[in-house]
Amino acid sequence: MKRFGIKLHLNTWARVEDPPAGASSLERLVPACRDGDRKAQKRLFDALSPKMMAVCLRYMGNREDAEDVLQEGFVTVFTKIDSYTGTGSFEGWARKIFVNTALMHLRKTDALGLSDDIDEARSLFTEEATPVERIGYKELLRLIAALPADARTVFNLYVVEGYSHKDIAEQLGCTEATSRSKLQRARVRLQEMIRQLR
Repeated sequence: MKRFGIKLHLNTWARVEDPPAGASSLERLVPACRDGDRKAQKRLFDALSPKMMAVCLRYMGNREDAEDVLQEGFVTVFTKIDSYTGTGSFEGWARKIFVNTALMHLRKTDALGLSDDIDEARSLFTEEATPVERIGYKELLRLIAALPADARTVFNLYVVEGYSHKDIAEQLGCTEATSRSKLQRARVRLQEMIRQLR
């Protein structure tokens, strides 16, 4: 696609069966995208980009980095679309690609700070209940974006994406204890920011 500054040659891949009649509109675009149909690729981009931009913003915390991750994510979606088997939703499959692309970007810049002192992080644990339910969705997203990259990433993976600490540790190359401490750090910081809004 021109939009990404590369020319994709998807039509050399083997075509798989068309999606079943009950497939979503996104799944119906997959065979044409595999065949290199630029109109189908644009329709897929237009349909997915708002949701995936929201995912990228949650991880990156700023629009410029989120746009870079969005572009890299779509390049990966279109170059690996042949690996989508039709099991599960296409949007869910694509979402994993965008999350992984954001994580790779954060790892490259060492924004996750995985070398933090675990003992220091453990001191942040608290039993205080979170008042997150009291604020609006947009305000919560703004506060999450203001978290440090490491805490924001673990918070997103655990709270939003539903990963376990074991899965997060494997994804980020850290220990489960580090994942837990970064989540707790995110919760404590969010509580502080919410209290300041009152």
